[in-house]
Amino acid sequence: MLLSLQGSFPPAILALADGTVFVGHSIGATGTTVAEMVFNTAITGYQEILTDPSYCQQIVTFTYPHIGNCGVNEEDVESDEIHAAGLVIKNLPPLASNFRATATLAQYLVRGQTVAIANVDTRQLTRLLRSRGAQNGAIIGLAAGQQVTPARIDEAIALARAAPDMAGRDLARVVSTATRYPWTQTGWRLGSGHGQLAQARFHVVAYDFGVKKTLLRMLAERGCRLTVVPAQTPADQVLALRPDGVFLSNGPGDPAPCDYAIAATQQLIASGLPMFGVCLGHQIMALASGARTFKMDHGHHGANHPVQDLDTGRVSITSQNHGFAVAPDSLPACLRATHISLFDGTLQGLERTDRPAFCFQGHPEASPGPHDIAYLFDRFTALMENA
Repeated sequence: MLLSLQGSFPPAILALADGTVFVGHSIGATGTTVAEMVFNTAITGYQEILTDPSYCQQIVTFTYPHIGNCGVNEEDVESDEIHAAGLVIKNLPPLASNFRATATLAQYLVRGQTVAIANVDTRQLTRLLRSRGAQNGAIIGLAAGQQVTPARIDEAIALARAAPDMAGRDLARVVSTATRYPWTQTGWRLGSGHGQLAQARFHVVAYDFGVKKTLLRMLAERGCRLTVVPAQTPADQVLALRPDGVFLSNGPGDPAPCDYAIAATQQLIASGLPMFGVCLGHQIMALASGARTFKMDHGHHGANHPVQDLDTGRVSITSQNHGFAVAPDSLPACLRATHISLFDGTLQGLERTDRPAFCFQGHPEASPGPHDIAYLFDRFTALMENA
């Protein structure tokens, strides 16, 4: 236990559905959270991960032991709020040191009403999730003066066991924007902050299934003026905007229940518009093309995942965040594999053989992780240029 936490933070309880219990300190909001437990192997980027809508209804634990070193700021967010259902870490550093920091991680979690626990053996927790597969968990952040009791432990275990499974849950419509909006903001630069698109070469409609802001910025960097639309937008409304291309964003949950998105994607692919899908968008494009998806044992969450481009043999280190994957034995003749994971051989990239449409399972913008796979954005703009 870090001496700096003793006496400063009240106790907290983490319980898994299998009955495993950890006791630590509450470093976030007082209260209870219940969700699927996932581990993330990234060393940096805790603020980007917490605000990634793809983590909706997931409690994130980091394998890296020190989380919070750099504090938080107002610019390194992937959405306007914390979407992770909770946070589990080993050590909360006593000092947050960064010239851009505007608050500590603990202050940010309290402000975002996010329940979190520190002083947990995250190495043991990760081994449990790897060996037994993903399972639900519950965190109880106690108030000052409250104590851990057998009754509160039993309560935490019961909450974890009663939580719904992630399979079959459509969360894209939960995190999606309610209204259409334009986007022209580009990447961040030291000294000047985020830029603005100066001259648009293309107009792209981006489906928001839980989109990360950096994905939109990467497209804007390449001359794309974006119209971001809600997840349930029909294809006819997209076609009426006369875009040069369509982008299917990342997002949380099971892709199979997103029948509205699958139907729209089928119609948009048939129209011949260039299309690019990422993460949940990758899975939706696969389903719209006739493939199947399945729930993974513990998913891919981190910034160190090697992926091979099957066309060139090139290996890229990528950022990943998904609990579902496309079944390789379900690919129809109109789909071909373009990328595979070198960790477990799962499909990472697909391309339509009859239409200008392709998709990738990881997060190619990878902010703040590796940028090896960013060439996919150039591939998308090349498709629009050729069209």
